[in-house]
Amino acid sequence: MPLVLLDRDGVINENAADYVKTADEWRPIPGSIDAIAALKRAGFVVAVCTNQSAIGRGLMDERMLTDVHRHMRDVLSARGVALDGIYHCPHSPDDACACRKPKPDMLLRAMRDLGSAPAETVVVGDSLRDLEAAHAAGCRGVLVLTGHGHFHIADAARLGVEVFDDLASFAASRLERC
Repeated sequence: MPLVLLDRDGVINENAADYVKTADEWRPIPGSIDAIAALKRAGFVVAVCTNQSAIGRGLMDERMLTDVHRHMRDVLSARGVALDGIYHCPHSPDDACACRKPKPDMLLRAMRDLGSAPAETVVVGDSLRDLEAAHAAGCRGVLVLTGHGHFHIADAARLGVEVFDDLASFAASRLERC
């Protein structure tokens, strides 16, 4: 079954100027939860791949991130669906790790764990680093204009990736193709 890898901040939930560090700060973008539910009900495998440099910067710890993700899972569970995985990079940009997008390791790990080939995987993001990670992993990337996406329209055109208003419009388009 096709795999959809979602960036978190700016795709599923609103960005926060100083990072989303608590469950109370996590606010879904209108339509995003229903979009995930629709994809899951249609049989898609859906996981999150997110850079979380607030951990590497000392602004939050793994327990706090787990609480945020538990809240996100609870919101989805209330709609009767569950994510197939959540992957994160805890490093700051200065750490030069292999898992931080735009490097592909986090996406490659998710594909391996979830049994999907790059040709069957779509990465939905709101930044150039999401699109670059998708390209580096051999996946198709798409840009949503929520979050920081509107700053990357020219990048999307240069890379030849599709652009959608939000996760809901991506999901509707994807489901029409099924």
